[in-house]
Amino acid sequence: MAGALGAARRDRSINYWPGFVDALSTLLLSIVFLLSVFMLGQFFLAREISTQETALERLNRQISELTDLLALERSTRRSLEENVTGLQTTLRSTEADRGRLQGMLEAGSAADQRAGQLGAALESEKQATARALSQVELLNQQIAAMRRQLAALEEALAVSESRDKESQARIADLGSRLNVALAQRVQELARYRSDFFGRLRQILGNRTDVRIVGDRFVFQSELFFERGQAALKVEAMPELDRIAALLVELERQIPPDIPWVLRVDGHTDVRPINTPQFRSNWALSAARAIAVVEYLISKGIPPQRLVAAGFGEFQPLDPATTDEAYARNRRIELKLTER
Repeated sequence: MAGALGAARRDRSINYWPGFVDALSTLLLSIVFLLSVFMLGQFFLAREISTQETALERLNRQISELTDLLALERSTRRSLEENVTGLQTTLRSTEADRGRLQGMLEAGSAADQRAGQLGAALESEKQATARALSQVELLNQQIAAMRRQLAALEEALAVSESRDKESQARIADLGSRLNVALAQRVQELARYRSDFFGRLRQILGNRTDVRIVGDRFVFQSELFFERGQAALKVEAMPELDRIAALLVELERQIPPDIPWVLRVDGHTDVRPINTPQFRSNWALSAARAIAVVEYLISKGIPPQRLVAAGFGEFQPLDPATTDEAYARNRRIELKLTER
């Protein structure tokens, strides 16, 4: 009997906690959903307000301009109306005088003459009033024309801005395509330069008086010229003949639209020269570069593919003041590059 009563009590004690948790979770989800909807609404509302503020600012500027025009129009019209009012007052006064004069016509011919004068004055005042009214009408027409011109200018400005955006887009596209084309040309020239240097290296072999510095072949000046001279030595011509033959072959291979040139640079050491033929190291280095270029031209290289430059002593490879450094700095450099 006691066990039955205890079971009955346990059945009557209901556990409310899971239901409370479910209700609390549902309430929390509802609050999160409402906050999300509120934030989303705030975002769209802020964007719409920003758009409307931009449009409102543009409309305010237009209204300000029209307000200025309207104020000018009102000022002009007010001045004309004041003139018209004054003229009307004068007209009424004149008409009153005319009425009095008409009553005095019987007084004699003098009164008639005075009335005629006043009538002429009255007619003049009427004409002035008509001219003032005509000016008011003309001003109204001019204001209307200015408003039409303002509307046309705003429309033209909108069209111009649209065309400007289209032009900028076309320019950007053309610039991109031009950069791609230039990059392709540079890569193609680099390939021919690599091929040229490879063949030239094979022709020259492992000579001690020829070096490769970066993208240039460096020849000692003594290989081509006597000391302090710019006339090519006879024994240098076979070397130049092989280089010229290689350039002729390369000129046939490179497409004509690639603007390549072979630059011949002359350099001297730092010791000054002052002879009747060469007043400075600069003159000597330029004369030596020109001598090499002229010889290559005589071997069939097109002149437009060659450049001669003299640098004197101002770009030394070795800043030392020894005989070895001087010998290194006296040089002729060949570089295949763009025009």
